[in-house]
Amino acid sequence: MSGSGSRTEMTLSQAPEFRLAIIAVLVFALMAVLSPDRFLSAQNLTSMAFQFPEFAILALAMTITMTTGGIDLSVVGVANLSAVIAAAILTSLAGPEATGIVAVMWLAVALVASLAVGAAAGFFNGILVTRLGLPPILATLGSGLVFTGFAVAMTGGSAVMGFPDIVSVIGNSTIWFVPVPLILFAVLAIALHILLTRTGFGLRVTMYGANPLAALYAAIDIDRILLRVYVIAGMFSAVAGMVIMSRANSAKADYGSSYLLLAVLIAVLGGVNPYGGYGRVIGVVLAVLSMQFLSSGLNMLQVSNFARELIWGALLLLVMVINTTNWAGLRAGRKPAKTG
Repeated sequence: MSGSGSRTEMTLSQAPEFRLAIIAVLVFALMAVLSPDRFLSAQNLTSMAFQFPEFAILALAMTITMTTGGIDLSVVGVANLSAVIAAAILTSLAGPEATGIVAVMWLAVALVASLAVGAAAGFFNGILVTRLGLPPILATLGSGLVFTGFAVAMTGGSAVMGFPDIVSVIGNSTIWFVPVPLILFAVLAIALHILLTRTGFGLRVTMYGANPLAALYAAIDIDRILLRVYVIAGMFSAVAGMVIMSRANSAKADYGSSYLLLAVLIAVLGGVNPYGGYGRVIGVVLAVLSMQFLSSGLNMLQVSNFARELIWGALLLLVMVINTTNWAGLRAGRKPAKTG
């Protein structure tokens, strides 16, 4: 009996990911039918593999914060600030003429500095939420503007350029024909999956998101958990910033401005509960693929960027309505009352 119940529970829990897999396949098939020569070309498939890790890594950062019932609207600001600081190190201390071990050394220093900035920004967000008690949506919205302001002040609003050639390895090279950005995304996705499902920290994160009061009574150090969550989100954002910087061969305060909405949409579409307590990385990965297929198809159909953002916003609202509506209650409400 218990075995039958566990099998039923497993099937139900896997249903959202199964539906997402079907959606991804359907979107891919639709775009392949609408533009087979261009969409199915090796060049386009390779281009997609290089493109989507930029916003997909930001979606992973969004996922872990939304699992706690919060959100991080500063991910793009953190990504750009960390990239600007890394770019400043590379241009002022290395320069475009650096090669060999010297270039590798300065790239390593820039990467460490970028991750440190991401961690510090995440810690700042965590302090706003835990110590000052600000709502995550307002705290990270404000901090995101602060981080962007710092980046603008450092650059004067212009792009920072002039890196050693080795910087392009992060965003534009391949290892055994697999794009490096895709490898980075896969490694981070697997790491986040293990963190949330195989560690005590992940269990406490999920428990807090599902029931903060119960987590408090379970003697969980909530402030420490949230601080670590936002630090991890900041470091993920820094990695995304380095990928964007490498692909663009420059760093700027306003790169990836449309990625914030996309990261939220992917997390919600991937089944992450915006109220906290549930989120699976596999769902986020499937949502990323669906959005990349759709974005690439819309680009080939020459849909403007403004119309694309309208589509993303409408899709986000639609998914939220579908996920939060009590369909069983609506059906029960429509049943005619029994007479006599």
